[in-house]
Amino acid sequence: MDVIENVAEIREVYGEPNERAVKKQLSRLEKHSRAFIALSPFLVVASTDPDGRCDASPKGDAPGFVQVLDDRTLLIPDRLGNNRIDTIGNLLACPGVGLIFFVPGLRETLRVNGQAQITRDLALLEACAVNGKVPRSGILVTADEVYFHCGKALIRSDLWNPEKRVAQSDFPALGRIIAEQIGDGKPEEAERSVEEGYRTRLY
Repeated sequence: MDVIENVAEIREVYGEPNERAVKKQLSRLEKHSRAFIALSPFLVVASTDPDGRCDASPKGDAPGFVQVLDDRTLLIPDRLGNNRIDTIGNLLACPGVGLIFFVPGLRETLRVNGQAQITRDLALLEACAVNGKVPRSGILVTADEVYFHCGKALIRSDLWNPEKRVAQSDFPALGRIIAEQIGDGKPEEAERSVEEGYRTRLY
């Protein structure tokens, strides 16, 4: 197997990035990145633990749920989930974080890399309340790198094409999948539990 072992070797394959690709990386959230975040209902948060094990976690809510506090700081509310706290645990140990924001219908994405802290500041979190429910914590991100990513991946994947959506009925329900994976023998009950959570425990 031909394995690349260092950056110098891979640069021989890819060459150097063009000047514009380097210059587009900013250290602040200017008007275009702020506008994109305001439109975004979904992002992925990448983190790592002290042993280098990586995790990528989806976060979603109404467009603009991630708040821009100033030209370098974002607040991501942490909504109800399964209480595994994979991302939060990683960030408490290793604060480096990578974000990628999506806007339905737009081909481009926004990437933000920086350092994270976990906050329980009520004044900040109350501004993120939905249906009267205040998030239990939030992820404060200080941006070091901010840049737009071209749309080639979304163009190739045809991600936003409604004709290529997979019907929910064409894939097993999450409750059934987990029941079969862990062998608890109660897939119908697990399906009902997941659906009930979707209806009543989003916030």
